[in-house]
Amino acid sequence: MPKGSIELVNTRKEEILNAAEVLYQTNSFKDITLNDIAELTTFKRTSIYNYFETKEEIFLMLNKRQYEAWVYDLENIIQNNKTLSKDEIAKNIAHSLEKREDMLRLMMNHFDMEANSRIEILTEFKMAFGNSMKTLEKLLEKFCPDINEGGRTKFVYAIFPFIYGIYPYTTVSNKQKEAMKSADVGFIHHSIYEITYNCVKMLLK
Repeated sequence: MPKGSIELVNTRKEEILNAAEVLYQTNSFKDITLNDIAELTTFKRTSIYNYFETKEEIFLMLNKRQYEAWVYDLENIIQNNKTLSKDEIAKNIAHSLEKREDMLRLMMNHFDMEANSRIEILTEFKMAFGNSMKTLEKLLEKFCPDINEGGRTKFVYAIFPFIYGIYPYTTVSNKQKEAMKSADVGFIHHSIYEITYNCVKMLLK
C-alpha cells in the first residue's frame, strides 16, 4: 500500500481509472498500455504499480464502476415506480443497458481481465457483479409477484450470459459485414435497446 491517506489513495485510483476510460473511447483494450494510461495522469508509470499491478486490473475496476452505475439505474427503476407491466420492465432494463456500452464492450476481454488480476481485485469486482444480479432479482420480486424465487433465479441466470453477447451482436465492422455477405449470412442490425428489450420480453413470458 502506498504512503498517504486513504483519500489520497482513492483519488489516485480514480485518476488512473479515468485515464483508462478516456483512452478506451478511441482505442481497443489490447492496444492500450500502462504507458498510455500514465501519460494521462499526474504521476509516473512506475507509480501506477502502487495501485494496480496490471492493465487488466485497471480495466476490471473500470468495469466494476460500470456495474455500480448500472445497479444505481436499476435501483432508481425500483424506487421510482409503484408498478410496472412486463413490457415496461423490458423497456426499462433495455434503457439501463443501452447506457452501459463500455460495460458491454469490456465483457469482450473479461476472461483476460479476471485471469490477470489479483484475488483481492477480482473479489471487489465480483461483489459489484453479484450486487447487479441481486438487484435484478429485487426488481422482479417487486414488479412480477407471479414469478416465484426459482423463476427469478432462472431469469437472472439466463439474462447474464445473454448480456455478455450483446456488444458483438450490436456492433459489427464493415469487414464483418462483408464476410457475412460473402458467406450468405443475413445481417439485420439491432441496437442494444432492441436486442435487450426482445430478450427480456421473451424471458418474462
